[in-house]
Amino acid sequence: MYREKLHRNKSARSAIVQTLMKALEERDFITEGHAERLQNLAVCLAGTIGLSRRSIADLKLLARFHDIGKVGIPDRILFKPGPLTHEEYVEMQRHCEIGCRIAMSAPDLVPIADWILKHHEWWNGKGYPLGIKGKEIPLECRILAIIDAYDAMTSDRPYRKALTAGQALNELARCAGTQFDPQLVEKFISIIKVGLKGQKAPGRRTYSISSLVDGNG
Repeated sequence: MYREKLHRNKSARSAIVQTLMKALEERDFITEGHAERLQNLAVCLAGTIGLSRRSIADLKLLARFHDIGKVGIPDRILFKPGPLTHEEYVEMQRHCEIGCRIAMSAPDLVPIADWILKHHEWWNGKGYPLGIKGKEIPLECRILAIIDAYDAMTSDRPYRKALTAGQALNELARCAGTQFDPQLVEKFISIIKVGLKGQKAPGRRTYSISSLVDGNG
């Protein structure tokens, strides 16, 4: 119940965090509606694999605040209309550590600080910042990675148009076992396909996620 207050913006202790998120939303257009779509997708996938109500509440916090560290990344990188250089990519990677430090200083976000740090780790160990792999990566981070990538691919970016839901699912399947937890990818694809067949699926304007290549996400 305590954590749910943060979702309803009724926690006075989260005022600073909310201010940071507002600043990020105004600086980075990519985040518009992004957190809400991720929360919806997170609930769908987490419910399918049987996570507890408390775990889902924490996962929703992660979906909303995982990119809070971007407040410390220069606009020239966040808004660059094209692929990042190696140096810019390294700078962008710092948002995980910045976000972790912010979360550690905000009582409402302390429970997800470690997940914020690890939300760009890859299943095969080639992610960042720690290079951990497989089930060393927290389950919540593995869930976020999949839904974040789906959202990014089905959303327009400055340097490319959005993919269709089918194209995005194919890309997730291709990256299962390398970037993503293969079992979670299989479950997620099933959820989306069922929704598409029922004409209630997360479409490119309804649900989404972060970046596969982390170009600007």
